[in-house]
Amino acid sequence: MDVSTKKKNNTIKLSICIPTYNRPKHLENCLNSIYISKKNCNSPNLEICISDNGSKHDIRKIINKFSNKLDIKFHRFKRNLGITPNFLKVVDMASGEFVWTIGNDDLIFPHSLSKIFSLLKKFNKTDYFFINSCNLSSSFLEKFKHPFSTYNLPKKMEKFSKIKKSKSTIFWDMIDPEISFDFLLGMFLSLFRKKLWDENVKYINMKNARDKRWMSTPDNTYFNIIVFANAFKNSKAYYHAEPLSVALTGVREWQVMYRFIMIVRVPGIVDYYRSRGLPLIRWYLCKNFALRDFARSMASIYLSKDKRALKYFNFWGHIMKNLIFINVYLSPFYYLYNKIKKNFQK
Repeated sequence: MDVSTKKKNNTIKLSICIPTYNRPKHLENCLNSIYISKKNCNSPNLEICISDNGSKHDIRKIINKFSNKLDIKFHRFKRNLGITPNFLKVVDMASGEFVWTIGNDDLIFPHSLSKIFSLLKKFNKTDYFFINSCNLSSSFLEKFKHPFSTYNLPKKMEKFSKIKKSKSTIFWDMIDPEISFDFLLGMFLSLFRKKLWDENVKYINMKNARDKRWMSTPDNTYFNIIVFANAFKNSKAYYHAEPLSVALTGVREWQVMYRFIMIVRVPGIVDYYRSRGLPLIRWYLCKNFALRDFARSMASIYLSKDKRALKYFNFWGHIMKNLIFINVYLSPFYYLYNKIKKNFQK
């Protein structure tokens, strides 16, 4: 079921795409943050695309509440089809020249859209933009009236990327742990040209992508990376140092699989980039970084009561092939060092 709340009179420059599942309160906060930001932006060429993955809650009331304030396209699956089909659907709904994907629990600043449209105008030949973000505990929002107003955001928040200077570069330079420790896995970090995305979705193995066993395959874990690596390998890119979104911590369900993601799927991301042209030295440095917590993560996977990770685990691919990286051997010492450091800080 697809619903558009308005008829379009203008060419859409930007589509903000929000795949959603449950968490209606956070979705309302997210839409309110977009509405506040839109009021501070002169450009009307904006649409919001929302795909609901069969939530237990009927979010139609929330959509209707914002339908006169924002240009919203809404789709709802009758049942949960998994993360990947919902994400692909919401991007497919977009008619904008560029797409910014954010989670239903993310917020944007009052000035964000004004900054985004300025970037798109100034760097009109750029295909991929890394948009820095801040982290904030979800409990902070509970101190204020709902829906949360982003004018109440704290002045100081931890930045996702610590690099202070924005820069125009090439896409492969975005594959840097100083920019993104998970190498662009977080969907709220990416703004990209829709046409190139559409032309490269074909590289996702849709049979694996539809596997509803969470994190069971690369195609249902880092599907966005598969498209990025093919779509933007020859593209200009832009790193935007100033955060334009806020990612709430303590909300997302993937924490239970965190160790598996970081030690199996994230190194797999680096390998996939290499298969699409990431330079050899950058590949080695990035994958070595990804394996910095190898020993602790492997122990955690084997000792965890949640045995899903072991079902998706490949001894040869996830252990033996990684033995050429020095951090595999140094990781126990990194763990001990950080443990001692934390104890001293207490």
